[in-house]
Amino acid sequence: MKSILNEKNLKSKKILLRLDLNVPLENGKISDTTRIDKILPTLNFLIQQKTQIIILSHVGRPKGKVVKELSLKPIGEDLRKKLNKSVKLITENIYEIKNKDFFEKFEEEIFILENIRFYAEEEKNDLKFAKHLAGFGDIYVNDAFSCSHRAHASIQQISKYLPSFSGIQLDLEVTALNKITTEITKPITCIIGGSKISTKIDIIKNLMPKFDNIIIVGGMANNFIEYFGNNIGKSIKEKNCNEIVEKILSLSKEKRCKIIYPDDVLVAKDLNGFPENKELNQVLPDEMILDIGPKTIDKIIDIIDNSKTILWNGPAGYFENPNFANGSIKIAKKIIENNKSNKIFSVVGGGDTVSLLNSLNVINNFNFVSTAGGAFLEYLEGKKLPGITALN
Repeated sequence: MKSILNEKNLKSKKILLRLDLNVPLENGKISDTTRIDKILPTLNFLIQQKTQIIILSHVGRPKGKVVKELSLKPIGEDLRKKLNKSVKLITENIYEIKNKDFFEKFEEEIFILENIRFYAEEEKNDLKFAKHLAGFGDIYVNDAFSCSHRAHASIQQISKYLPSFSGIQLDLEVTALNKITTEITKPITCIIGGSKISTKIDIIKNLMPKFDNIIIVGGMANNFIEYFGNNIGKSIKEKNCNEIVEKILSLSKEKRCKIIYPDDVLVAKDLNGFPENKELNQVLPDEMILDIGPKTIDKIIDIIDNSKTILWNGPAGYFENPNFANGSIKIAKKIIENNKSNKIFSVVGGGDTVSLLNSLNVINNFNFVSTAGGAFLEYLEGKKLPGITALN
């Protein structure tokens, strides 16, 4: 994989830049600009190199049709303010743009082609569509790691027709993920949560041979608590998962990876209730497990203290209610403390975990925070991502 940072003679080149600008829009306004902010270094680098930038991106799922509410117009306006450069949104039908000369008639350095998913050919990974897109530029750059698990025309096929490079954000993402999958500094610990154990089983199986500890929290932990003969009351759990739990426990012995689940919990009668600390054998039929208890927090903190690398994916409890955010907050604070003294390398991913860190305003206190969602999880599962493979 070649990084655009190492490429010489970019001056006056037309760069087709694939970004993930799929930000939440409410009434035409952006409610969270995290994804835009993360790609600014690549844009600034290309501006300094005096290139002409043609951005390819999408918002939402228009399913091959033009949907006015999913226009990239507000994103262009946000970029204009942040870069202090004029940004032109090209609304012409892509098929009416015949070649790269089209962009010569404008003075702008930055163009955004309207939502690439307005064309059904994008998600169909259509070769002719990719070839047509490639005709607009001299060089292709993928800085959309979060889309790189998609075999789509502007991510995979386009690289067949142009010299292709990775962008700065994609480089950072892959480097961080390599540090927790291949270039590991041990001991290494994974803290993994979420409501469904079946969606994380492939990650656990892939990481187990490489990791020293896998700490299971959140709704997933309830399956383990129940498996060992405890009542979990009305707690969230995934049905018919005993076989999966058995498989994880058996593999953990084989691979010498410790599986840790809660020793004590916080419960309430409902999501808005007040917390009560309980041992695992004390949970009543009308109670819900909503966070980890103090004994479990102490145990996790001790494991973090004895780890050199941490992967965190999934909060420890129902953090939306502050009464049940304590476990997640204590985990976050401990990782941050060890980060600051350079005792640990930390990678965080997953929408809920990122939301939690955003709410605490500590997102910059970790070595790497991924907003990539599906691509992040598939990389951890050991799958080959089409967008990365295309760059190789």
